[in-house]
Amino acid sequence: MEFTWSSNFNEIDWNELSELFRIAPLGQKSAKHLELVFNSSLFKFIVMDSGKLIGAGRALADGADCAYICDVVIHPEYQGRGVGKQLVNKLIDASSGHSKIIMYAKPGKEGFYLGLGFKFMTTAMAIFQNQPLAVKSGLLK
Repeated sequence: MEFTWSSNFNEIDWNELSELFRIAPLGQKSAKHLELVFNSSLFKFIVMDSGKLIGAGRALADGADCAYICDVVIHPEYQGRGVGKQLVNKLIDASSGHSKIIMYAKPGKEGFYLGLGFKFMTTAMAIFQNQPLAVKSGLLK
């Protein structure tokens, strides 16, 4: 399958991206929130199939030391077809000049990222806005 890839978010429908997160399912993220975080990210990609948004992802990066891959989302109908792998590889390639590339996976999806070269960290910690929800969902111990 031939998909259209872009890093131009000027004409993206933020409501469509919000809906993609909902159905993926990766939670409720408002269009306004997504517009802010994607536009604040150094690297970002969308993937389209005949004008339909089927995937997106981004990497926060400082240009040298650290890049953080996050918000990788693929439409359920396209999951398992290699689109997510291509998207993450594009983000890794874009971040390749950084000393480290980090990310965290939705619980249960760790194997996918291990297959792309990521390794478990022993020192990673986080503070979430909603700590109890992060614990309940398996993101925090």
